[in-house]
Amino acid sequence: MHRDSADSPYRPANATVHGLVRNRLHRDELRLLSISSRISLGVAGIPKSSLTNPLKNTNPFLQQDFETPLRSGLSDGSGEYFVSLGVGTPPRTVNMVADTGSDVLWLQCLPCQSCYGQTDPLFNPSFSSTFQSITCGSSLCQQLLIRGCRRNQCLYQVSYGDGSFTVGEFSTETLSFGSNAVNSVAIGCGHNNQGLFTGAAGLLGLGKGLLSFPSQVGQLYGSVFSYCLPTRESTGSVPLIFGNQAVASNAQFTTLLTNPKLDTFYYVEMVGIKVGGTSVSIPAGSLSLDSSTGNGGVILDSGTAVTRLVTSAYNPMRDAFRAGMPSDAKMTSGFSLFDTCYDLSGRSSIMLPAVSFVFNGGATMALPAQNIMVPVDNSGTYCLAFAPNSENFSIIGNIQQQSFRMSFDSTGNRVGIGANQCN
Repeated sequence: MHRDSADSPYRPANATVHGLVRNRLHRDELRLLSISSRISLGVAGIPKSSLTNPLKNTNPFLQQDFETPLRSGLSDGSGEYFVSLGVGTPPRTVNMVADTGSDVLWLQCLPCQSCYGQTDPLFNPSFSSTFQSITCGSSLCQQLLIRGCRRNQCLYQVSYGDGSFTVGEFSTETLSFGSNAVNSVAIGCGHNNQGLFTGAAGLLGLGKGLLSFPSQVGQLYGSVFSYCLPTRESTGSVPLIFGNQAVASNAQFTTLLTNPKLDTFYYVEMVGIKVGGTSVSIPAGSLSLDSSTGNGGVILDSGTAVTRLVTSAYNPMRDAFRAGMPSDAKMTSGFSLFDTCYDLSGRSSIMLPAVSFVFNGGATMALPAQNIMVPVDNSGTYCLAFAPNSENFSIIGNIQQQSFRMSFDSTGNRVGIGANQCN
């Protein structure tokens, strides 16, 4: 469920649209800082692991498809979308954040030294027959960026750009997706956790790094997974799919790029933006990934809400949008991250300029109206759901991804984009 939806247990009882949007944008700013700091570390030469995947043969099962319900609700570090899955044997159902911008899987565990509030009971590893600690000398332990050792037991730490963190023992455990059980998944059992993960039991890392869930168990489902993000107002769930059925029948494909300095994020080659059917004039190289330095590029991220474009791309896109709005649409002052807002009170509808992202290979994301402008109060104020980024990279956020089935094929180095596929 989306953390701000009416059915969400995380929504304050006295919440207003204005307050919810402001809080959401604040979380988004913290998310941007987190991503920016991680890119900076990568570009600065913090080495990534060159090890091959040590879990290659730990799940010797026939390839099969499996899925789990995805419900709206991610924030910084914890993202804004949640999935339900079983952990341990017998399985304990928990709600975890699904995040394409993180790798390490983890959940809060007993005994708890410091834990934030979560809806599900804390996981007790002593009740699971498949919980197994990882030794300090194992290749899994060596892959952790920050690790420690205590009585030959591997310890992990994952820190996020906003100051959030999780610390605990690194282990392997069985995860269950409906009737499908996946054995020996490396997962952090966090005993000291702080940050913006309120309500969730932990985080399901869906990034590209070796410790992410897709990388660990990709052989089970052909290394293809997909999601379709429901709107934040949605009260239903949409399947997060692993396997051949993950790709939408109407998918258009574009190349999945590799950043040699940072293996977590999903980079795509955006070659242009259209507003009102006309290509926006953007300086050459503004959206390109520099494969030698690791700078620049466009990231697909399920955890960032608002799409951030480098300033050289954002300004002409915004100006073209303003020029294409009906002449009688009244502009108002900006709101938080947004600098292009309109008073649409008293209107039952309005014709917006079409906005499309164009990718290498011809794939196009023609955004529906709800992905272009969002309400920020109950008075009819709507804002263009984009923001400039002073850093040299761009992010396509989850507002713009809503209603598209995004399929990630790491083996084929491609991303599939299927419109209207949230079923």
